[in-house]
Amino acid sequence: MKGSVRSQILNDPYYRLQSLAEVRLAAELGVLIDVNRACVDDWLRLPGLSIHQARSLAALSQSGVQFHAIEDIAAALSLPVARLLPLSPVLQFCYYDSESPVEAQPISPNLASAELLIQIPAIDLFLARAIVQNRQAYGAYRSLADLQRRLALPGQLTADLMHYLRF
Repeated sequence: MKGSVRSQILNDPYYRLQSLAEVRLAAELGVLIDVNRACVDDWLRLPGLSIHQARSLAALSQSGVQFHAIEDIAAALSLPVARLLPLSPVLQFCYYDSESPVEAQPISPNLASAELLIQIPAIDLFLARAIVQNRQAYGAYRSLADLQRRLALPGQLTADLMHYLRF
């Protein structure tokens, strides 16, 4: 038996909102999507966004683009602002300063150089070079699990890395 929509919204982080009424309900329940940290699955929760649009927004934010307002998202998707305004109750626009000592900004092992990777506490020069060389030889890493598998990383090292890397 399928649970109520309210229960699904609260308990299933992958539940796709089906209508603008569900968007409003999600907002009432405290569901927020941090647009500058949202992954593809977060974007896909919103009704009317395609997988292509979700991937595009996630890739932009992962590459360092920060969205400051709904107008930025509309521009990134080449959509009219009015089309996205109904989604705004669940969108949260937080600013992250990459230079802030308070919070380390995750980096993409698919874009980072070995020099940047060695700034992560758990990564030495040998591992940084292995990450870059494996990426160049076999393509982008799809996830933390993919990185772990391809480089045969032990579980503890992978756990140490998970807060520093973003895919």
